[in-house]
This record gives sequence, C-alpha cells and structure tokens, in this order.
Amino acid sequence: MAETDKVIKALTKTKIPDLNGLQAFKRQASKKWSLRQFSNVELLQAYHRMVKNKSIKASPRLEKILQKRPIRSLSGIVNVSVLTKPYQCPGKCIYCPSQANMPKSYLQGEPAAQRAQDLGFDPYKQTKQRIEVLKMTGHATDKIEMRIIGGTWSYYPVEYRIDFIKQCFDACNNKKSKNLEQAQKINETAKNRVVGLSIETRPDFINEDEIKFLRALGVTKVELGVQSIYDDVLKFCQRDHNTQTTIKATQLLKDAGFKVSYQMMPNLPKSGLKRDLAMFKELFSNPDFKPDYLKIYPLVLLKEAPLHKLWRKKQFKDYSEKELKDLIIKIKTLVPRYVRIERIIRDIPSQYALNEAAKVTNLRQYILAEMTKKNLQCNCIRCREVGSDKHDHNIKMFRSDYQASQGQEIFLSFENQSRTKLYSMLRLRIPSQVLAKKKHFLPVLQDAAIIREVHTYGVQTPIAENKKTASQHKGLGKALIKEAERIAKEEFNLKKIAVIAAIGTREYYRKNEYTFSASYLVKTKK
Repeated sequence: MAETDKVIKALTKTKIPDLNGLQAFKRQASKKWSLRQFSNVELLQAYHRMVKNKSIKASPRLEKILQKRPIRSLSGIVNVSVLTKPYQCPGKCIYCPSQANMPKSYLQGEPAAQRAQDLGFDPYKQTKQRIEVLKMTGHATDKIEMRIIGGTWSYYPVEYRIDFIKQCFDACNNKKSKNLEQAQKINETAKNRVVGLSIETRPDFINEDEIKFLRALGVTKVELGVQSIYDDVLKFCQRDHNTQTTIKATQLLKDAGFKVSYQMMPNLPKSGLKRDLAMFKELFSNPDFKPDYLKIYPLVLLKEAPLHKLWRKKQFKDYSEKELKDLIIKIKTLVPRYVRIERIIRDIPSQYALNEAAKVTNLRQYILAEMTKKNLQCNCIRCREVGSDKHDHNIKMFRSDYQASQGQEIFLSFENQSRTKLYSMLRLRIPSQVLAKKKHFLPVLQDAAIIREVHTYGVQTPIAENKKTASQHKGLGKALIKEAERIAKEEFNLKKIAVIAAIGTREYYRKNEYTFSASYLVKTKK
C-alpha cells in the first residue's frame, strides 16, 4: 500500500470538519507512522485513484477539505487566464508600465504573466497547463470562463487573434482542429467547455466591424480599459480618447449582447478623493455607463511608467493606504445589485510598486472585515453569491429594471428572502434599436430581445451531475429564461429572443428550443 493511501484510508474513518482539522491530522499521522507530511494535492490524487479502483467509497466531505483554494470554483465556473505575446501598443498612457518581453501593462512576477512567459506565451500550453493544475487541485473543469489578457487585444493582427483563440479551444478539446470553426464545433460537447470568453481592449477600438469579429471568435464579454470618465484626466494621462468614446463603445457592446466590464483607476492625476467618489456614483446613476462588471484598479506607481517622474518631483500626490481603503469602502456601499465587482486591486508584485497603498495585497479581505465591523453592506453580485452554502428551496425571483445605453435592462434573479444570497441571475436587454425603431447593425438581432447572461452560482457541479446541496442543475436558469421570454413577448411585443451564448453553452440552449443563427442562439415565438 502506498504511504498516501494509508493516510487517505485513515482520513475516511475520521469526521474532520475543515482544513484546520486536516492539518492537525497530517501532523499526527506524520509523527505516528514516521512519514513526511503530504501536500493536499498529493492526498487528493491518491483519493481519486482509490475511489476509481474502488478501494474506498467516495467522500464529498473529504474531497471538499482536500480541494486547494475552493473559492476558485464557488462561482459555478473556473477561470482560465491566457496571456498574449509581447506586442506594441497604440497607447502612450503615462501610468502604464512597459517592460521588455512582456505585453504592455503586464510585469514579470504577476502570476498569469509569469506562467505565460515560462511557456513562451503559447496559448495552447497555457490553457492546457491551467486545466491540468485545476484538475489536480480538485476542481471540475467542464465549465471554463476563458479570459484573454495582455495589451490591447483589438490591436493585435487578425490572423494572430484567430489562431490564438483556436489554440485555446484545441487545448480545452484535447484535440487539434483544422480551423477555428471546427474547434468551436468540437467544444460544444467537449469535456472542458468554454462557457464564457472575454477579452480586454480600449474603448476607441470598439466599432461595428470589431464587434462582428469578436462574435466570430466566440467572445461574450469585453473588459474596457475606461480608467476615468473625466476628459481632463484622460487628456492629461494621454489616453487619446474621451468619455464619449466610452459611452459609444458601451452602447454598441450592450446592443450586441455582450457583458461589459469597466476597468477603473482611482487616484489618477487631475482627480482626487472627492472626484473619484463622484465618478463611481455617476457610473451607476448615468444611463450612459452602468457596466455589468467592475474592476477597481487603484493607481500603482511604477518606475517603468512615465508618471513616476511627476511623483518623484512631488507634482502629483498619491493616496495613503487609509485614504484608499476608505474610498473603496464608500464605493462598495453604492454598487447596485446587478454589478459584480471582480477585483479591487491589481496583483502586481510588491517590489515594483513605489506607493505604499498599492502594496496591500489583501485589500479585499481587509475591506470586508472593516465593512462587517461598521455594519456596512456591499450588494454586488460577488458579495452575495451563495458560495458553498447549501441550496435553499425557499427562494424567490426578483426583478430590477433600469435604463442603460439608450436601451432597457431587466435583471432577473433568484435570491433568498432577505436578498443576502444570490443563487441565479439573468440579464435581459431590449436594445436601443428596438426602442428607437431603428435598423440593428446585426441583422440577426433585428426586432429581438437579447439575453446577455445567465449564471447559476454555488459549488460547481459537473454537467452530467446533480448534487442535492448545490444550486446548479436545479432548473433555476431555465425558469429565468422562461420569464425573460414572457417579458419580451408580453411586455415589449417581441416574438424573437436571442442569446449571446458561449460556445460551450450552445447545446444547453438547443435543448431549450433555440436554434443557431449568425453566432447567436435564437427562438421565435408565434
């Protein structure tokens, strides 16, 4: 018997409730049997092997305890980030670092960037390795949120971008394809399905042609490097676009069904604490903005960026750690329920940062603790996701309507009675073209309502399984879709509804009577 098997067999006979109990058990086992302390990954691999050969019975409790960083899959999916190769950038932003052998704005030592560099920025190898690591650490990988990062995606050559996405799909499919279309087709029923695909780009690179290209690639979400909505700030920072550009890009993306994420940067020159807070208030009060997702990337002063010279000369003052923390707490209290705050600080190695406030790597945890202490609540999606909590059968469907980008947004959700736990949600859009009775630039979306997102949260449940305590595969998403179809037909007299379905979700919508048309899944009701 392998030494790891001995430890696993002993573990199955215990009632260890959590990670602390596991660590104590490993220390005791090491001393008792004169063994080294095995890592959780080693024990998890032994557990899966023993379950497979039927030498032990499956134990969800033990599997959960052995899983490394379970939070990675508590949103119902796992994230795979893939970095593009170093390439020139059209921007000259004074806060942006430029480092040899790295895409613009990325630095050696950042986790995803370092992995990419070690693998020669090969998209196939990056994707393959990430999937293998996730599996090895106990995470299901059949629902993958693929995030393409690095520089300005829309500035890279077309051929490179097509091949890059194809190789990402090939790695998920574990099979080489002739072209992107074939790779996408295989992924519709693959073991590792891409249920979301995002890219990051600048607002001034979004136009109708780019949107058509992004849809051909299978992209469903766009992260816009907005940074600020003040023209004087943008001009001083040499962004080479204004706020109106962001407004136009946001509307084009939403009218095509994309989820829109804003990357915002507090503490830029010409702004300030009061002005930054006012900026975030306007993001969610002004219909021209209202992003679905938000990344708060406070300014990091870097010697590799031109801005540090102004800072050295004391021509620019950065926020103190306390000022930054207080600002973000205020921001989190005003974020609407339809927004998910994805991140609140860049994961930049501390040796690069010149300003102390940017070195607080556990900023999110600190802010959560402070808000709890002050009895303050953040209503963003991430703070309300059900996580590892058991599925609650006493939940209710809620609806929120709001105007955004000259269209109508309807946010449907299943939540508990107190609205502190979010189980499932759907974003339905009535495009600006429908309300204005104009021609849509995408014929497939003419006179159609658009489902921009459907997501059920909680412990990730493999596609063919149904866990009693988990929220996935309980029909919540299907119920939200039915309600969205009813709203489109009865309240807006729209017989057609389209879904910007990711490649790996196409089969799901086909089973719900949707048919594939021009990169969307469409249903027309009589």
